[in-house]
Formats: sequence, structure tokens, C-alpha cells
Amino acid sequence: MKHLCMRTLRWLLKKLYHVEVNGLEYFQHLNPRTLIVANHTSFLDAVLLSVFLPNDVGYAIHSRYYNKAWMSLVKPWVRLFAVDHSDPMAMKSLIHYVKQGHKVVIFPEGRITATGALMKIYAGPGMVADKADADILPIRIDGAQYTPFSRMRGQFHVRWFPHIKLTILPPHHFDFPEAMKGRERRIKAGKKLAQIMTDMVFETTPYKRRLWDALVEARQVHGRDAVILEDIERKPLSYHQLILRSFLLGDALQKSTQKGEYIGILLPNTSACILTLLGLQSRGRVPAMLNYTMGKKAVVGSLATANIQTIVTARRFIKQAGLEALVSELSQHAKLIYLEDIKASIGFKDKISAAFAARFPRYALKHRMEMVKSSDSALILFTSGSEGMPKGVLLSHENLLANVAQISTRLAMTERDVCLSALPVFHSFGMTGGVLLPLLTGMRIFLYTSPLHYRVIPEIAYDINATVLFGTNVFLAAYAKHADPYDFYSMRYVVAGAEKLQDETRDLWMEKFGLRILEGYGATETSPVLAVNTPMHYKAGTVGMLLPGIKHRLEPIQGIKQGGRLWVKGANIMMGYLLHDAQGSLEAPDDGWYDTGDIVHIDDDGFVHIQGRMKRFAKVAGEMVSLTAVEEMAKHCWTEGMHVALAIYDARKGEQLVLMSTLPEMDRKNLLHYAQSHGMPELQVPRQFVSVVNIPLMGSGKVDYIAAQALLTTMLAKL
Repeated sequence: MKHLCMRTLRWLLKKLYHVEVNGLEYFQHLNPRTLIVANHTSFLDAVLLSVFLPNDVGYAIHSRYYNKAWMSLVKPWVRLFAVDHSDPMAMKSLIHYVKQGHKVVIFPEGRITATGALMKIYAGPGMVADKADADILPIRIDGAQYTPFSRMRGQFHVRWFPHIKLTILPPHHFDFPEAMKGRERRIKAGKKLAQIMTDMVFETTPYKRRLWDALVEARQVHGRDAVILEDIERKPLSYHQLILRSFLLGDALQKSTQKGEYIGILLPNTSACILTLLGLQSRGRVPAMLNYTMGKKAVVGSLATANIQTIVTARRFIKQAGLEALVSELSQHAKLIYLEDIKASIGFKDKISAAFAARFPRYALKHRMEMVKSSDSALILFTSGSEGMPKGVLLSHENLLANVAQISTRLAMTERDVCLSALPVFHSFGMTGGVLLPLLTGMRIFLYTSPLHYRVIPEIAYDINATVLFGTNVFLAAYAKHADPYDFYSMRYVVAGAEKLQDETRDLWMEKFGLRILEGYGATETSPVLAVNTPMHYKAGTVGMLLPGIKHRLEPIQGIKQGGRLWVKGANIMMGYLLHDAQGSLEAPDDGWYDTGDIVHIDDDGFVHIQGRMKRFAKVAGEMVSLTAVEEMAKHCWTEGMHVALAIYDARKGEQLVLMSTLPEMDRKNLLHYAQSHGMPELQVPRQFVSVVNIPLMGSGKVDYIAAQALLTTMLAKL
């Protein structure tokens, strides 16, 4: 009778939810002592696992979330344990049961998710696995969070019968040193379990596909009529409208371009820019985002670097941004296509064709992108050029989707969130964080044309009830200075990247708005995020922990006592560089490893401390001195100005430190006193000081070190 009921229930669940189970082969040779850990998405989870897993498995259910009546109903069918992660006695009985050679399912979160992502992972299950010397078998439940049996109503598009997938991964086993005892061992087991669960979510997320495939699935998950994109024109677009107009624009652009061609996009943060990007991709073209703030020489150089022969832009934007001179120069090197002309050329037949494609996007993509694979080029971004000629960074569909998946394991986003995206989309942080992440997770995007409007952006955040904001230290400090204390009342996440977050900026946001800035770290070449602080894993002064799926190694550097040069490898690492001096060839990372050029230290808790770029170190009298540390010291000594530490050749010491500052007067004695009182070496105190009106900055808000060094050379030559 029991087996008949289980088979009937299995058949019913498959019919209703099209349940897909992968990885059952891992049960064949499983250790009798096994703790099966699963994420907790809904009240269906225990039923799903009991029906689709082998019958010799027990279940540890949190007594706070399942009442006695429910447990009495289930007990005849499965072995059930009522546990409380904070109750040592309940855990002891579970340890004893597993030690006897039994398999038990437990939900380490202890509760059903209220965010759609992983919640807090309790250390108790990790301790059970360690004490019982058991294997840990991770299982990912995906899809049940969209049912009415979840706690996500109002945060996701809940529906009765979504597709549910169970994915079983290979087992793990703790291997701690015998000398590790007591509390240290329990904490270590808990952290290791949390890492296993986080890695599980990333590894079971389907990132090996094309961006358009992910977009179509996002429409299905969040609803075709869900509003997803808006800009300063205040004309919101739903998923369906976004896909329809992207197809329409892509069809029009394909008439004057070739498949696989690199197409330059010269547009600001607007819906038209995103439609152009998606439209080009829908027809197998590769968008190349041109950074119009880099200057004429760098932009023209970018065309040659990526062999760009066609640029899509808009006359209205060129006029408003005052880019007539730049566009005149670009027109001598590439063909310009104006969106105004494209719009005028679209006819009734084109609209009917696009409408049909948007109604059946999967079918349409088979024709439009039939030769495009997930490992193919999806996007070209250009490095900031802060330390040399901009390079073209070629990113695949998998690179970008992997990074979105990695970020999503750490930061929980829902349909309730509104992302204010002011960072330019030609910047990797603005592209992945401000566009792709919210677009594929159902978070509404509001695009603003420039991050430099310091008074306007806080007002917009207040007006649209923004909950997520990405920015650099310079921009966030300026927003805080000009904002009303209530402008960011609705904000949940403020994420800083691209440059070091200053303590003053962090403190100001906390004092004025009660918001903790989450500092992250990455590079254009890594799509871009490598590490980020989160509400769950946070340490001030660090850039957080490395994201799942990223391997790393630290290369020792002579003269650097702690840490080393960071190399990383993972699915988010670029396809390779397009170099200005080697046009037409792709320089791929050696064996997938990318040299960040950053000197970092990773502490025992896994948090990454950035000590500076390798190029931002000077060798003074045989000692390596971090120019970033010099800037930090100057900032704490003189809080009013902006400072940049540079190095010049010195015949006696090798290199000499120079501090460039916006302060009109600087006394070395004050800086020397600060260094001595804080235990810093005198070697770190510059001997030369130069005053400037403004420190050269790039469009992203980062210091333009090339321009700053050139300015210093010019000033010293005049002395």
C-alpha cells in the first residue's frame, strides 16, 4: 500500500510540476552514514524529496515550521526527526542515528527561504556530519519557490504549476586536522557547510547558455507583462515589450551588418541602448560598448583594436552630449547608423514579423541565432585605460551569465527590488550589475544617463523607491553629500566597486542614511565581479569573499611580506584580449588563469584585503611601497583634499614618491607625524608635494593615473 501511494504521488507530481531529477547515480555507492543537505524553498520540499529519493532515507524537520498534525500525517511514510538547530540534545540524537549507518535529509537553513536565495546556514548540520564522520550529499531544489506553497508571494511571480528540478551533486567529506577541537572545529564545519551550499547553488544554475535564452526564461518565470526597464523618458517596458522591440531593432540592423561582426554602440544609459544591444545579439552580431568619455584618441583607437566598421548611435544623444567633434572623427573610420533613421525605415511587415517572433521567442531564436553557441562572443567592453591604452575585452555568453549566477548566490534580489542604474553600460560594473543582473532576476531597472548628476540621482532614488544602487567611491560620496537624509529611505543594497571605498564614505552613509555600503572587487576581464561583501558575510575594510566557482592562487612578490599577486580562474573569466598592437588576434588567458595585477591578502575567514595594484607599487631604496597605502595615509591626515600618490625616477633610491593633491599647501611634518603616530614607516612619506586644481578622473569616477603622471611630468619639467 505504501509503495502504491508513493508511486501514485510521484506520477501526480511529475504531471503537475514536470519534476526533473538529475544525479540519482550518486546514491548507488553512497556511504551508509550520509547527511543529505538541501536548500529549503517551500512546504513541498520534504514531499518532493521523500517521493523522488530512495526510501531508506530519514528526514530531520524543523519543529518550528511543521506542526504536530503534519508530522503525524507523514510519519507512517518516512522516518522523521523533529529538530531545532539551536537545541544540542536534538542534534545529539541525530548524530547518534547517523553514526549507526543511516542517511538523513536536513535543511541547513532551518527555515523556508523568504528571499528566493539561500538564507543563514546553521552550523548544527555541519557539526552532525563531522561528529558522525558522515558524507555530505548536496541537493538543489529549484522551482518550488514559485509555487503558492512557498513564502515568496509578492516577491516573485507565483503560479500553481512551475517546472521543478532536483539536482543531486557529488558527496563531500570533512577532513579537519585531529588537533582541531571544540568550538573552532564546530565553526569550521559550519563555514565549510555554508560553502558547500553556496557552491551547490552556483553549480546547478544553468549559465552555459546564451543571454537570449536566459532572457526568455526570465520572461516565463517573472511574467510577460512584468515591468522590467525604464529610463528618464518614463516609458516603462515589460518583458514582452522589451523582447518585441529588441527583435524589431535587430531585424532592422541586420540588413546593414554581417553575422559575427563587431558593432560599436555609442549611446548613453537609456532603454534604446539596451534594445540595441539585445537586438544586435538576437541576430548574431557582437555589440562593442564604446566609452565616449575616454577622449577622441582612445575611442578611435578602440575602433582599430576591435576592427569596428559600423557604429550605432543617435543624433539626439550626440547633440545633447556635445559629441559632434568626436562623431566627425569616428565617421572617417566607420559607418554610422542612426537610430532615428532605423525607426523611420521600419514598416508594417517588420512589425508583424517582430510581433510573431516575440510571441514565440524560442522558435524565433532558432532561426535568428541558429549558429550562435553559449561559448561564443556576446559583448566587447574596453578596459578603463587608467594605466595604458584601452584593450578590448571579449566576453562570452557563458562568462556574463556565470557572473550573474555567482552574484545571485550571495545577494538576494526579487521582483520587489528596483535598481537605479546610473553607472554607464560601457563600464563592466554598470553592464553586469546595473543591467544583466536585474534583467535576468526580475528586478526592475531604472536607467539614468550620467552618474555625475549628484543632486538629481538621490531625488530619483526617492521618486522611484529604489532598493539597489551600484556606484564607485567618488560617486557615492558625492550622492551622500548632496542628498536629503530620507532620499534613500527604501534602499536595501548599496554596492561599491571599481575603486577603494574610503572610510569617510562608508561612515557618512551609515551616519546619514543608516545604510552599510557593501564593497566589492572585480575587473572587466572577470565579467566583472570577483568578490563582494554581503549582509550575511561582511567585514569592513575588505572587498568580501571570493564568489563561488572562482579558483585563485597568490604569487609571492619579493618585498611583499603578506599576500601576493592574485591569479583567478573560473567560468566568468574573459575569452581574451583584443590588443591594439595585434589587431585581428585574440590573446586568451593561459590555461584559463587571469593575472589581476593586484596584490591581495586573504585572511583565515576568506575575506579579501586589497593592498594595491602591482603597478601601484614603487621600489624606494630597495623596499616595495604601496602607492595606495600612501594615498590612504594622506587622506586620513588631510581629510579635505583629494590625493594621488605617484612615483618618479630617482638616481639614488631608484624611485621617489610624489603626492599630488588638491590642497594648496601641505607640510611634510604633519604627514610624517601622522605616520609615526600610527606605526607607519618613514619611507612611506613622500618628499615632494605638488598642488593641482583638479585630479584627473575617468568617466567611471576612477583616477586617471596616466593623465595624472603626465600632468606631474609637465609640472616638474617647469620647475
